[in-house]
Parts: sequence; structure tokens; C-alpha cells
Amino acid sequence: MKPLLETRKLTRNFGGLRAVDQIDFSLMPGEIHALIGPNGAGKSTFVNLVCGRIAPSSGAIFFDGKDITTLPAHKRVRLGIAYTFQITSVYAQLSVFDNVALAVQRTLADGRGEGHIGTGVMEVLERVGLTNHASVAAGQLAYGHQRLLEVAMGLALKPRLIILDEPTQGLSDGEIDNFNTLMAEIAASATVLLIEHNMDVVMQLAHRITVLEAGKMLAQGSPEEIRANEAVQRAYLGTGI
Repeated sequence: MKPLLETRKLTRNFGGLRAVDQIDFSLMPGEIHALIGPNGAGKSTFVNLVCGRIAPSSGAIFFDGKDITTLPAHKRVRLGIAYTFQITSVYAQLSVFDNVALAVQRTLADGRGEGHIGTGVMEVLERVGLTNHASVAAGQLAYGHQRLLEVAMGLALKPRLIILDEPTQGLSDGEIDNFNTLMAEIAASATVLLIEHNMDVVMQLAHRITVLEAGKMLAQGSPEEIRANEAVQRAYLGTGI
């Protein structure tokens, strides 16, 4: 099986700072892959490179075997890459329903969806547990529910790869349990790249884990391998991995 996503020597410099340093990375179809590391490790910069929000200083990015290194972000979305941001990017004045409807309309325009918009919206809201909030203005939702709305907007794009940046931040324990169930369901039809600080979530969900530190890949492996890795233990001393 060939990787769905692959980076080769991916590097990004900001002046004298090398935020991402020659990262070789692969993501297999149907995988839930967690990307972890301390603040400033380069996680968000790495996924911004993958999504096309910033350009690499050097290296290459491949999606389904196609070189997308210079492809603009909106064209990567059309290929099936969806990214939810660490800071919520919902339209605060629009209802929950309308936020998701915008994403559903995009799949219809790109030829990746079919059927009635309203049906598609409610199906996605049901998956994330926001059906009862459909008519509420997105800006009035609790922070955790705004994060779930972002996930819903990503799912509405019918992605082949969905990248989730701190999706459980602000969720209650019960909502996190529901989120874990949802991720397992999503992995049946899409590939998931997860940036997450909640190690319980990471260890429960991830098939593989990549650890970044100071822009470099510190370790990669199964949850069991990462938990036993001495270098990771040193980098995360006291964090409970």
C-alpha cells in the first residue's frame, strides 16, 4: 500500500529559525496518525505546509503520489485535504447549520457530493452531536462545541485526509469519549492526522505517532513504542506519556 501523504526533506525557515527541519513523513490510507511535541516543536508549521497555507523553503510534498509542493491551498482542498485550525475559524454570526451548509455546497461545486444540502448538513451535525444546536449562532456556542463544529465543517467537505489541530481542547470528558468514537468511525472512510496534547486521546486513537522537537522528528512508532521511548520520555518529562 502506497502512502496517501508523503513529505521528503520538508523544511521551512523563518529568518534564522528553522521551524521544520528536513522532515521525512508518510501517512497511510485509513490511518489515524498523531503528531505530538512541545509548544514550538513545529507541528502547526508542518501541517500548514501540508495544507498549502505556507510554502516550504525546501523539500517536497506528495498526495496520493502527486507532487503538490507548489499547489495552492484551495486546490489541495479540492483534492480532498481538509484542515481544522487550532483557533476556531467558524463564521460566528451564521447559524451552526449555515456554517456546515457552506462546506456542503463546496463539495457539490467540486463534484465530490450529491443530493440535498439540508440532508447533508444534518447528517454531519448528527455525527458530531450538534443536531440540537443547528439553529444557534456559531458564536454563541461554548468553545468545545465550536471545535466540534469545525470538525463538522471539515467532514462536510468529504475529505480523503482530515487534519485536526487540538480538536478536544475545551471538551468535557463525556464529549471526549464521543469524539474518540467519532474518530474511529471517520477512519473507516478517511485518513486522519491529529495534532493533540491530550495523551490519553493520542494513545487511545492513534495507530502511529510522530514526535517533533525543535522542528525535527524525534521519534515515530506505535503508541507502545512511543510510550517506551527514552528520548520521548525525556522530552515529555512529567507529562504522563
